[in-house]
Amino acid sequence: MRLFVAITPPAAALAELAAAIAPLRAAWPQLRWTDRAGWHVTLAFLGEVDEAAAARLAPRLDRAALRHTVLGLSLSGAGAFPGPARARVLWTGVGGEVSGLVALASSVAAGARRAGAPPPDERRRLRPHLTLARCGAPADVRSLVEALEAYSGAPWAAAEVQLIRSFPGPRPRYEVVAAWPLRAPRQ
Repeated sequence: MRLFVAITPPAAALAELAAAIAPLRAAWPQLRWTDRAGWHVTLAFLGEVDEAAAARLAPRLDRAALRHTVLGLSLSGAGAFPGPARARVLWTGVGGEVSGLVALASSVAAGARRAGAPPPDERRRLRPHLTLARCGAPADVRSLVEALEAYSGAPWAAAEVQLIRSFPGPRPRYEVVAAWPLRAPRQ
């Protein structure tokens, strides 16, 4: 099965983002805009994972989550991969406790590796983002990035990590397989 580990922003943060991009979507019908139901911040893409390795993931991801406290995050700004002039992906960034998010992603990747499901892109530096749209061919989205650069969503608490199964296709579908809470901050 095709798996990844992610954090899903709360409904209010997603609604706020959806409202901000709604006027832009209609002006850019050539982009494949992602569905709000699938919006997430990927911590580790695992790719195809066999059943045995998937079963070993649960305790590893539970331990990884408990090593980290709830994170204060927000969705903000915009960018494109590989760049705005020849984009394949349009995204909004993640602000707030990003260093904690990077550390969490590292723990998740280490747990996946120990479970026998090493992330194929593990050596790549994490650039926390939420994918808004994909481009069938490289596209110049500089005006879209400029329109969204000032976007700054309300802060929210990332309180759990999720193991998500991906069903690729023209309209990808995602299913949460399991979730593990992050540790509550000390009072």
